[in-house]
Amino acid sequence: MLHDRFPEFESRIAVGLVGRGSQCFGFDDEISRDHDFGKGFCLFLTDADDAEIGVALSRAYRELTGKDETAHSALGSSGTGVMRISDFYRRCTGLPDAPSSWQDWLYTPSSAFAEAVNGEVFRDELGEFSRIRGAIANGMPEDVRKKKLASRLIFMAQSGQYNYSRCLKHGENGAAMLALGEFVKNAAECVFLLNRRHAPYYKWLLRAMRELPKLPALADALEFLLTADNSADGAKLKAQIVEDICAQVVKELKAQKLTCGNWDYLEPHAFDLQGHIENSEIRALHIMEG
Repeated sequence: MLHDRFPEFESRIAVGLVGRGSQCFGFDDEISRDHDFGKGFCLFLTDADDAEIGVALSRAYRELTGKDETAHSALGSSGTGVMRISDFYRRCTGLPDAPSSWQDWLYTPSSAFAEAVNGEVFRDELGEFSRIRGAIANGMPEDVRKKKLASRLIFMAQSGQYNYSRCLKHGENGAAMLALGEFVKNAAECVFLLNRRHAPYYKWLLRAMRELPKLPALADALEFLLTADNSADGAKLKAQIVEDICAQVVKELKAQKLTCGNWDYLEPHAFDLQGHIENSEIRALHIMEG
């Protein structure tokens, strides 16, 4: 269709399936057919090209797919069809391009970055879409990664190593489970940071974690913490698993030369890591920030 109807723009249009939704992460199954399901892909245009052919290309796309882009779930569009490159990235991260400041890198949710770089780009001869995609996927400043890791470590220490068992001793079973939930979320995000990957929306966090090159097996241990019972024996086992997870995280931190301490408790690792951040503004932030 592009070759026949838009030959002069064919090499300028990026095509792929990227963005919001399980189909872009490769996680679609039978249950996913309840919304935003069907044929579809993304056609990305520069702002200038959109002004010239955006309306005509959108019409041609609808004819090709037989898809009404006005029919979608209550939470937004299906994310397919014709769109400007700048609008796609703005919808994901709030920015029309890759982040340019450490503040944008630090405070934009990792799930927003994950949506911006997931899926597959089928063609992009112009390279503009892929330029931004590559910068988001690989451009996080190391000082920001260290700050995010320090924050994840301190939350893991407080929620999992300290508060989980204390809450149980107080008879606060609900609080204990909330503490474990905090530990699991922060531990998973920590593993993504150690892999230099952006962690997705919580719904896909553990599933995506199993596909990482470093520490993927920890996903099963984290899932066990959420799903196993809190009997006396179960709680004792969970506390042991928390410590084992922390030990494996410390081992990877050492492998990446991010810490040289031998502490079992993660809190001193967090402060040590933050103390080695070169950017003084980032280093001065509260240990939990990020």
